[in-house]
Amino acid sequence: MRNIAIKLRYDGTAYHGWQVQKNDVTVAETVENALFRLTGERARLIGCGRTDAGVHALSYCANFGSSCSIPADRLPLALNSRLPADISCLDAVDAPEDFNAILSCVKKEYVYRIRNTRIPDPFEWNRAYFYPSPLKVDIMQKAAAKFVGTHDFAAVRSVGTETKTTVRTIYWCDIESSGSLITMRVCANGFLYNMVRAIMGTVIYCSEGKLDPEELPVLLETRDRRLTGPTVPPQGLYLSRVWYPGEVGRMMGTEEKSP
Repeated sequence: MRNIAIKLRYDGTAYHGWQVQKNDVTVAETVENALFRLTGERARLIGCGRTDAGVHALSYCANFGSSCSIPADRLPLALNSRLPADISCLDAVDAPEDFNAILSCVKKEYVYRIRNTRIPDPFEWNRAYFYPSPLKVDIMQKAAAKFVGTHDFAAVRSVGTETKTTVRTIYWCDIESSGSLITMRVCANGFLYNMVRAIMGTVIYCSEGKLDPEELPVLLETRDRRLTGPTVPPQGLYLSRVWYPGEVGRMMGTEEKSP
């Protein structure tokens, strides 16, 4: 039995997130059905994380067991011919037997995009968060920097998925702007449910003067979700990079080398 890792990219607009669900169409179910039509096998995909309804992925990793004989370098073209236009398989590789897309992941990066202009762009309604009120990028940058480090992030997560601990390490949380596009990049060793969207909402609150960036470390210590900013909409959120060691990391363009 082979353990095949695939690199995916998808527009999450039409899907109720990644994970297979009983009554909703999801990305995982759609890819699994395409794999069945290709290989004749019912594969169970293990994804690198749960993306919610409407969230996109620029670079997503999943793995599955298969006895098919299709060479890994030919799998993307064969699979794409059976996938809808809003999901694409970019690459594939034979992974080590013990590779697991979520458990082997070293860190992840998400991007959140805001179109900060008075006039909405109809081509971006599902690709960026339209925010017509002026935002102060310098204050947003100061606020975002307060999330860097190892903290308990219970104050910026929604109740949903159970987890043993709400402590995570954020390696960077940067805000940059280009014209009317404001982008946040945040990388961590793991994320809580709606954590990135709640961080973005909190950063916006700081820009609006509803919170002071200097308050944020204290607010994190309270672990009280009611004291931080709102959870912004999903359409501006993208899983952008996922890090792994070895062959899968090379496929993903994020090889994590041993010290």
